[in-house]
Amino acid sequence: MKYIVAIIQPYRMDAVREALNALGVKGLTVTEVRGYGRQRGHTEIYRGSEYTITYVPKLKLEIAVDDKDADEVVETLARGAQSGKIGDGKIFVLDLVSALRIRTGETGSDAL
Repeated sequence: MKYIVAIIQPYRMDAVREALNALGVKGLTVTEVRGYGRQRGHTEIYRGSEYTITYVPKLKLEIAVDDKDADEVVETLARGAQSGKIGDGKIFVLDLVSALRIRTGETGSDAL
């Protein structure tokens, strides 16, 4: 099993969700986060004053999938999240050692 973590632009969430639903992804967790990468934040002008936004708002998606589905999910995430501009985000793929569905006691891939 694989655990996929994606950091994306908030406005790309609908496109990503629709693409993942079409692919048949059973579930995902979304968290509002803030951070920065190579862009190191940005400056904005508000009521005539310039200020720096150090931590940029993003969404963190977490998805657990079978090994055989991981590559397709990553490709779908990348297509849905890509705008072609700086700050599109990152996708990380980690090995998932085990999973347990609390309600039924199912383990492994059956728990996903």
